Amino acid sequence: MKLELLKRAVESAAAGQPAALVTDIKSGLQELIQGADFKGNIRQSESLIAAIRQALVDDRSTLIETPEGKVFIEVFNPPLRLMVVGAVHIAQPLARMAAMAGYAVTVIDPRSAFASSERFPGVELSTEWPDEAMARLKPDRRSAIVTLTHDPKVDDPALIAALKSPAFYVGALGSKKTHAARLKRLAEAGFKETDFARIHGPVGLDIGAVSPTEIAVSILAQITATLRADRLKSRQAA
Repeated sequence: MKLELLKRAVESAAAGQPAALVTDIKSGLQELIQGADFKGNIRQSESLIAAIRQALVDDRSTLIETPEGKVFIEVFNPPLRLMVVGAVHIAQPLARMAAMAGYAVTVIDPRSAFASSERFPGVELSTEWPDEAMARLKPDRRSAIVTLTHDPKVDDPALIAALKSPAFYVGALGSKKTHAARLKRLAEAGFKETDFARIHGPVGLDIGAVSPTEIAVSILAQITATLRADRLKSRQAA
């Protein structure tokens, strides 16, 4: 393995840029793929490039067969992150389950009595106002953002920051009535229908959830379905 290519792949993921390191099993030749850039000496083909793109979408390293022999595609995606605004009861099981699913979780709530290590052991906590926290965290295409407080003073700044970011998922807790009022406030702030379409509100899949844990399950399921939307489409087309 060329250590320089491996180092660049790791650095790329850490900087928020997906990368893949392709290794020809027989020859040991390697290729590094970063966006549209290719560096290395493996013979490229449309089928190989398609397999690399699919591996990045699936977020899973894979071994494939090519006319030249077996090739291992090692995926280096930026880490998945979940930013939960509101250290409420639902946030507790959501933070635990999301961490188990591979997300780096940050719970944001300026109310320090709620955002405490006793209530969220082992979870990164921020008592900044959400807009300040978002400016520091810089959500990217591997980020999901969920607001849970029902308080416009807390939720709205987070949603504004979320809609200005490339976050792949934005969700907001609340009834249909609450969500309608929320959209009205966002419209007054200059957002359009295309922005509103990005917000999952009321948040979570409709599974009849009642308890905080059940609601957390519905939210994480919806986040997963959004993250894996391309994979679901490919299965349905097969």
